[in-house]
Amino acid sequence: MAFDYKKEYKEFYQPKNKPTIIRIPKMHYVAVRGKGNPNIEDGEYKNSIGLLYAVAFTIKMSKLGDHKINGYFDFVVPPLEGLWWQENMDSLDYTRKEDMNFISMIRLPDFVVEQDFTWSIIEATHKKKQDFSKVEFFEYDEGLCVQTMHIGSYDSEPTTVKTMHDYIQEQGYQLDIKNPRYHHEIYLSDPRKCSPDKLKTVIRHPIIKTF
Repeated sequence: MAFDYKKEYKEFYQPKNKPTIIRIPKMHYVAVRGKGNPNIEDGEYKNSIGLLYAVAFTIKMSKLGDHKINGYFDFVVPPLEGLWWQENMDSLDYTRKEDMNFISMIRLPDFVVEQDFTWSIIEATHKKKQDFSKVEFFEYDEGLCVQTMHIGSYDSEPTTVKTMHDYIQEQGYQLDIKNPRYHHEIYLSDPRKCSPDKLKTVIRHPIIKTF
C-alpha cells in the first residue's frame, strides 16, 4: 500500500478546527514562486499547479522507468500547499489579491535528493514539452507555529485567522510572519469538486514566545 502522508502525519495534515501550537520539522518541496491573483484562470498561480503535479508524479512513477531513486517507496502525492504574503505586511488583505506573492508547493518524500529532483525536471520537460525552469527544490524549516483546520471559502479565512491570533496571545505567543516565514495553507479539498462552504484548508502561522 502506498505511503500516505496525510494519514501517517495527521498532526500536520488533519488538525482539529480549533487552534493548536505545533513545531513543524524541516521538509523538502517541489515549488514555484509567483505573484498575482490566484483566481485568474491563466495566471501564474494556476499555471504553477500543473508544473508541480507534473514533477511530483514524475518522481512517483520513476519506479516504472530506468532511473532508480535510492530508498524509493511508493507514496500518495501529498496535498498542494501555499505560502502567501504581501509586501511590508504581516497579514493578508484578501481584497488585494493582485498584490499577493506566493510559493506554491508539494511536499517531497525524504528519499528525494537534489540529484533526483534535477532528473525529474529533465524527464518532465522531455515528456510534457513544457518549460519547467521556474520549478525549484525548496527546503522549508517552518518551526514553531499555530495551526487550525479552516472549513469554508478562502475569502472567509480572516475569521479563522483572528481566532488563531487570539489563541496565541492567550498562550503567551506572538505572530512572527516575516521572511522567510509566511502565512501557510494546505489544501485538502479540490475546489473544482467541492462547494466553497465545505472546503477544508489547514491554516498555519509562524509564532514566537512573548518575552
